[in-house]
Amino acid sequence: MAQGRVDTGFVVFPAGPADAEALASVHVASWRQTYRGLLPDAYLARMSEPVFARRFGHRLLRPSPDDVILAAADRSGLVGYAEGGPSRRAVPGEAEIATLYLLGAAQGRGLGRRLLIETARVLAARGARSLVISVLRDNVRARRFYEHLGGVGEAARQEPGPGGGRNWEVAYVWRDIGDLAE
Repeated sequence: MAQGRVDTGFVVFPAGPADAEALASVHVASWRQTYRGLLPDAYLARMSEPVFARRFGHRLLRPSPDDVILAAADRSGLVGYAEGGPSRRAVPGEAEIATLYLLGAAQGRGLGRRLLIETARVLAARGARSLVISVLRDNVRARRFYEHLGGVGEAARQEPGPGGGRNWEVAYVWRDIGDLAE
């Protein structure tokens, strides 16, 4: 497939309560694939699909009016998702994509770009003027992805991580969300 083209074998749609188990499955599998060597193996091994399914179910049954969860599926089922809302940094007009995960088999086909853009569009329609997404400093592949899409990296900072540890993260910012949402 030519670079910049999107595989049309996927659909992107707003997730609902019936998607909670599939979202949890994608979440756990993508973390184990993406963060092997970046996060403690013991933490990744302890991740529980039922626990995450309950969390997704709760959020999807009682969604905040400012939050969005978009799911992506192909003929085999759910293969990714993105979740966004107001920025945790509380910057006026800034939205944040808190999570964007794809199964390894769905990567490299334009779907991550599509999820990022579709989520940015929803957030822009709700009034966001800028966008931020944070990534582990050592997740070089994800960093290149955000840089390729025009995100400007800020200085790395330490943040609380899973399992009580601390991780170095880099925030990527689009000062004008319209650069993605058009």
